[in-house]
Amino acid sequence: MAAFATKQSLLLLSSLLILIDVSTGSFYDNFDITWGDGRANIFESGELLTCTLDKISGSGFQSKKEYLFGKIDMKMKLVAGNSAGTVTAYYLSSKGETWDEIDFEFLGNVTGQPYVLHTNVFTGGKGNREMQFYLWFDPTADFHTYTVLWNPLNIIFLVDGIPIRVFKNNEANGVAYPKSQPMKIYSSLWEADDWATQGGLIKTDWTNAPFSASYRSFNDVDCCSRTSIWDWVTCNANSNSWMWTTLNSNQLGQMKWVQDDYMIYNYCTDFKRFPQGLPTECNLN
Repeated sequence: MAAFATKQSLLLLSSLLILIDVSTGSFYDNFDITWGDGRANIFESGELLTCTLDKISGSGFQSKKEYLFGKIDMKMKLVAGNSAGTVTAYYLSSKGETWDEIDFEFLGNVTGQPYVLHTNVFTGGKGNREMQFYLWFDPTADFHTYTVLWNPLNIIFLVDGIPIRVFKNNEANGVAYPKSQPMKIYSSLWEADDWATQGGLIKTDWTNAPFSASYRSFNDVDCCSRTSIWDWVTCNANSNSWMWTTLNSNQLGQMKWVQDDYMIYNYCTDFKRFPQGLPTECNLN
C-alpha cells in the first residue's frame, strides 16, 4: 500500500511534467564553484573540473539544480600517491535540521594502501547507516564512474555500473525514506586527518600538497529536477526507464560479489554498536 501511495504521488507530480533539456555535461552549465579561493577550476571548455587542497584550504562545488529522484553519474579520478588524511566527498543533500543525504566519501591512504569508499544515507537528519568498501581497482590511475540511482523504491549506489549497496524504501515498516526534499549535488576535497585514515593514526603529509581530484562526464539526463526553489520539479521524458528500477538477478549477484570480497564495514552487522538491536531496515533487506 505504501509503495502504491508513493507511486500515486509521483504520477501526480508527472501530471506537471514538462520536457527538460538534456544535460550537456558541461561543468559551467551545471555547477557553481562555491569555496576554495581559486583552488577549484574548470578546464577544457567545461569538460573537466578539478578540486585542490593545500595546507591553507580545500575546495568544493555544488550543482545549480536540485534533484528529487534521478540517475546521476560522475566520473572521478582521486588524489594520487600519499593521500592520507584527505577526503574527497561526492554527495546529494537537502538543507535544514531534518535534511536528507546520500553520500559517497573517498578516504585517502598512504601510498600503496587502498582507498576506503565510505557510503551513508541520512533521512530526516539521521544517518548512522555507514557501509565501507575497498575498490577492486586503483581509483587514482584513471577516471571511474560513480552513480546514485535514487527513485521511490530504492537508492542504488553503483561503481562503474556495478551495484555495491541498496537502501530500500521501507516506509511501510516505519523506516524513513528520502522522497520529499529536493537535494543538490555537492563535492569537495578537504583535510580530515583526525579521523579519515586508519582512525586518525596517519596524518596528512603536507610535503605532497597540493592534492588534486578531477571530475569528468557528469550526466543527469535521467532525473527530476528544478533550478529554483520557486519552480516545480520536472522530470525527463524517459522517467519510466529508471523511476521504478530495482536490481535484477544479475545485478544482485554483482552486489553480492562486491559485498563478500570488498566490504570492510556494515552497520547492519555491528551488534556492538547497536546493543539494543540493529536498525529496523537491517532485518528487512
